[in-house]
Amino acid sequence: MDDRIHDHAAVLVDWSARIDPGDNVVVSVAEGAHELGVAVAEAVGERGGNLLAISDSAELSRAYLQGRAAGDTDFDDAPGHERAMLEATDVYLRLGGGRNTAATADVPPETRQAARRAQSEVREARLATDWVSTVHPTRSLAQQAGMSFEAYQDFVYDAVLRDWESLAEEMAQLKTILDEGATVHIETPTTDLRLSIENRTAVNSTASVADDSHNLPSGEVFTAPADANGTITFDLPRTVDGTRLESVEFTIEDNEVVDYAADQGEATLGELLETDEGASRFGELGIGMNRGIDRITDRILFDEKMAETVHLAIGRAYDACLPDGETGNGSAIHVDLLADMRTDSRLSVDGEVIQRNGIFRWEDGFTEEATD
Repeated sequence: MDDRIHDHAAVLVDWSARIDPGDNVVVSVAEGAHELGVAVAEAVGERGGNLLAISDSAELSRAYLQGRAAGDTDFDDAPGHERAMLEATDVYLRLGGGRNTAATADVPPETRQAARRAQSEVREARLATDWVSTVHPTRSLAQQAGMSFEAYQDFVYDAVLRDWESLAEEMAQLKTILDEGATVHIETPTTDLRLSIENRTAVNSTASVADDSHNLPSGEVFTAPADANGTITFDLPRTVDGTRLESVEFTIEDNEVVDYAADQGEATLGELLETDEGASRFGELGIGMNRGIDRITDRILFDEKMAETVHLAIGRAYDACLPDGETGNGSAIHVDLLADMRTDSRLSVDGEVIQRNGIFRWEDGFTEEATD
């Protein structure tokens, strides 16, 4: 086994999940993530955790959903056995890495939507644990990214095996700016969007549950906009439910998408926006800062953390960003869409430019004014 797999497992168990002796740990293992699952199981055992391993198979999910589509599509809300398992769980680890990245592409959209809505309470129970999601490099993911398997392995481990403490210190500078700010302005040749973030709390997403961060790799700072107005083009591709979305354009009024278009995947985009009332509103603004991620791979776990990008999610807002007692945007979905900030762009907070052309104020190469 590649030594980097054991290193990945150690970072996941110690830095990300902070597993303690006696913790009840559920590890959900995708078909292609067996080796990482073995390394994680060993690490959990060494740290005195109680392990339950379950299979996470896109092909099993497809078979089940197709079966429901052919028969009874009236899903039971929050199946009791799954909810009971999660309520007894301290740490939930999801190890992604399937054999077919488009396995569920032919599931009828109305069946997917019904299943998402029915899983609402289960999803909340999972989010109440110390959950962490990561990915094991597989050949299907390498193919999706347009890379050789060996190059993709290097890419994944460059993103995961970081000096997380140092990156956390750098990202804390942006968290402070967002916490103290009221308005974010995103500008590119095809985007002019203002977002209200007053009284919100930004999350310094350091790949550790200690900072309310639940992805490995991470490397972003995110918050929950209270309002949004303007236009934005998401010019970096994203695959959702097996469908590729390209060049997505939104017009937003009072934080609601009132018009949309896409060069590819427009029908799927429309289905997502119609999932429920909150699906057409933004639940997250995120700013990528992980320079170990230097290319789009069509895997959101990595792509949304890429330096010199921003992303906005339609759907659910995270409670960690909200004032006590305030309920943010609620939805059965949380779908991130990405915009490139490398060229002819400005990111401002309360009128002060904090990033130009993907370079932050505190980084070498930042210019006070745009240059020709």
